[in-house]
Amino acid sequence: MQKDWIYVGLTSLFELFWIFGFNVADSWWHWIIIVSLITIDFHFLSKACENLPTGTVYATFAGVGTIGTTLMDIFIFDGEFNAIKGIFMFILVLGVIGLNLADNPSKDYVEEKGANA
Repeated sequence: MQKDWIYVGLTSLFELFWIFGFNVADSWWHWIIIVSLITIDFHFLSKACENLPTGTVYATFAGVGTIGTTLMDIFIFDGEFNAIKGIFMFILVLGVIGLNLADNPSKDYVEEKGANA
């Protein structure tokens, strides 16, 4: 299970790499690198989905990508940060955590549900 979360981390990281590439590409060969990064990214995404719930993987991937891209825009490309962006990034993090918890109910809950079935 731990290895699968490493795949989620890698797919989120590679997503940020190719999104960064979209912002700085100005030559044809840059696009070869970007397409390679996207291919690697989706390889890690598919590996993560083999043993983890796809909804959780995708929500984490999309959430990290959204927050990472926003932070990249602020810190690398001189974007603007405001309280509204901060609030919605916080809500996004809570949603990803909540979905992860919902997909991994506690052992007691699973045993109780199995006993009632």
